[in-house]
Amino acid sequence: MLSTGQIRYRRARQLMPGGTQLLSKRPEMFLPEQWPTYFKSARGAEVVDLDGRTYLDMSYCGIGATVLGFADPDVNAAVKTAIDLGSMCTLNPAEDIELAELLIELHPWADMVRFGRAGGEAMAIGIRIARAATGRDMLAFCGYHGWHDWYLSANLGETTALDGHLLPGLDTKGVPRGLAGLMHPFHYNRLDEIEAIVAANGDRLAAIVMEPVRSSEPTPEFIKGIRALADRCGAVLIFDEVTSGFRINSAGAHLAYGVNPDVAVFAKAIANGFPMAAILGRASVMDAAQETFISSTAWTERVGPVAALATLRKHRELNVSRHLMRIGARVQQGWAEAAREAGLPVHVSGISPLGHFAFDVPEAQEVRTLFTQMMLDRGIFATGSFYAMWAHTDAHVDRYLEAVNAVFRDLRTAIDQKAVKQLLRGPVAHSGFKRLT
Repeated sequence: MLSTGQIRYRRARQLMPGGTQLLSKRPEMFLPEQWPTYFKSARGAEVVDLDGRTYLDMSYCGIGATVLGFADPDVNAAVKTAIDLGSMCTLNPAEDIELAELLIELHPWADMVRFGRAGGEAMAIGIRIARAATGRDMLAFCGYHGWHDWYLSANLGETTALDGHLLPGLDTKGVPRGLAGLMHPFHYNRLDEIEAIVAANGDRLAAIVMEPVRSSEPTPEFIKGIRALADRCGAVLIFDEVTSGFRINSAGAHLAYGVNPDVAVFAKAIANGFPMAAILGRASVMDAAQETFISSTAWTERVGPVAALATLRKHRELNVSRHLMRIGARVQQGWAEAAREAGLPVHVSGISPLGHFAFDVPEAQEVRTLFTQMMLDRGIFATGSFYAMWAHTDAHVDRYLEAVNAVFRDLRTAIDQKAVKQLLRGPVAHSGFKRLT
């Protein structure tokens, strides 16, 4: 029998192309035909679905946005006050200035800030400013940076440029063909690849774009070498901190590596899930925003800046990153120990607050889907990733790892008996983009 969430999702697919507004929240990416899909309420680390069932979220946790936890009381209180005072009018919210000052205090290398409300658009703003500042068009990039034309244009002409950077299956329909040839990908910690790009196109590069850290730590040679290459060719170095920001400290992750960019972009955790984004950088680059049109009514509402101020102040005051690192390390260690005890080949990766694991077996996607199904049966949202939140407690981790140990043993048995597919109560989860029919 389908849950209320799945019944509603069938209707959503008729009304909205793709069913959801974010690919990462499609139920097909987790557990097709079984995932709860919609929530009635969420608080701390727990989610209540439309049927009133309560789950512990030990998965993507707001896709990394709710760094403090769902419905954090301090952030919510600040937002409610802002709403009561009025979130939108003909004038600007003074909190913009407070937030800009705080971000520059946290990042002393930066001089100026622009705001947006979402990660993808904030990256597009950063790219526009870099192109305006340099008068150049070409970009070198590493990693995932959103859905906008500048990024997807990497796959125009040939269809392999985004391999290893983006989920497979995403097409470039609707992206102007005239953008072909402007994007040059390189792999993380491969300084030789970006050196070759700079050697061939350095005088045409507007920016070098990358996440300072994600699945692995940067080598000193790589991240310092990137800075030197950007200086040498006059390209703007942009660090995409949409995901990495506010995980290992109360600011940008790049501060931990002693290398400053020309522009850093933040979203997700900056406001604990309320729509907010910030693009900060050196005045020599940021001032170019006055020479191109970057403007939106939605960027002048009050809730986003107020939520960001409350989030960042609490984050710094309570040293939230230390908790995220400790909880995340416990989970990663738990994965590795459970896998060893079950005799299940598992590869663990990622920095402590943003951990990942993958089953190293031929039927990996089927096994991962069965893992999610078995964990859901135990009242836990679980997939191949864990995004730590301030709201996660040791008791939560204990409950989760107890379930992981039991499920890993069951998975080992299912693999040995070649019964993985028979145990699945629905289709295998998608590993990339698929058109929904």
